[in-house]
Amino acid sequence: EKAGTPIGAMRVLEPRQLKPDSTETERILTVLDETITKLEMTRLIPRITGSLERFTRMLGPEITASLLEHQKLSNEMQHLLASPGTEETTRTGEQRLKCSLRHILRLFLANPLLCQGLKYQVQVRASPADVFIKAFVEFRDLMLEKLLTSPAEEREKIQFMEEMSLKVEQNTEAITALQAELAAAIQTQKEEMDRKDKMIEDLKTTMEDLAKDREAEIQQMKKEGEKQQKEELKAAQGRCAGLQEDVQCLRAQFSALVQEHRASELVLRKRKCRAEVEIENWIQKYDTDMAEKQATFEEIHAVYTEEKAQLAQLMEKHALLLQEYSQIEEERKMLKQKEEEELQEQARRNRAATRIQATWRGYVVRAFFKAKLKKAKAKAKGKG
Repeated sequence: EKAGTPIGAMRVLEPRQLKPDSTETERILTVLDETITKLEMTRLIPRITGSLERFTRMLGPEITASLLEHQKLSNEMQHLLASPGTEETTRTGEQRLKCSLRHILRLFLANPLLCQGLKYQVQVRASPADVFIKAFVEFRDLMLEKLLTSPAEEREKIQFMEEMSLKVEQNTEAITALQAELAAAIQTQKEEMDRKDKMIEDLKTTMEDLAKDREAEIQQMKKEGEKQQKEELKAAQGRCAGLQEDVQCLRAQFSALVQEHRASELVLRKRKCRAEVEIENWIQKYDTDMAEKQATFEEIHAVYTEEKAQLAQLMEKHALLLQEYSQIEEERKMLKQKEEEELQEQARRNRAATRIQATWRGYVVRAFFKAKLKKAKAKAKGKG
């Protein structure tokens, strides 16, 4: 049905998930929700008053006192209902009980957390009140859907339901026609089954006749088989007599072979005893030789272990000496490199000093000749 329903139809039939958009709607829903809560708490009150000591600390002194008063009024009301009394007294008791219940519900509604805790703590058996509460919850959901449904949506829904009703009528007519076709097909099938049943009965009769014929043939075959069995029995008895003679001959041969094999077995046993003695001697000799070789091996192994330890010590010393040698070689290389660098530096300094001395000597000679040249020029001027 869901597969054949259009998307628009599903949209029309799906429940409204919108929030109330008017104050009146919210007030109506608030009243209905409070009524549901009151009904649930009213259902819990008898269980709470029955185990009041357990819930005293949770309820508090005010609610506990109200519940005790309510329980007292309930007992009085049950006593009034059980005993004949005036209608006025009964009506007064009912009024007082209702007022007490309203007062208790006001106290519970003033503390929502307490209501939630009691719903989880109190175990209540199934009762007719559960059916009423469930019906009231459905009424609340229906009322919410009515309040949230606009007139246009309502008309659309009514139109859709009318279309669905028309489709249901059409489907009913189609189903009626199909049922008529099905009845005709069933009648035809029934006639076919009757014909096949008759055919089966005829085949059963034929099979019974064949069974009788086969039984006569079986009797004839049994007689022939018994006759053939007697002939084969006689032949088998003759063969058994011949086989018994053969068995006697074979038994005699078997006895002779047993005697011969016993003699050969005795010879072989003697050989085996001698071989076992020789093997025991060889084993003792092998054990003695192996003990001597084991002792020699242990001595050699001890010497080998000692030499191996000495070799390990020498290898350690060799590693240390090799490391020291490497360090010394590295130091020698560094010293040699340093000496070469110092010699190069000394040569460079000598070349620099030589150049400086040569330059200085040249400068002194040039200065000397310049002074002499000036003196000669001065003398020449004086003479002139």
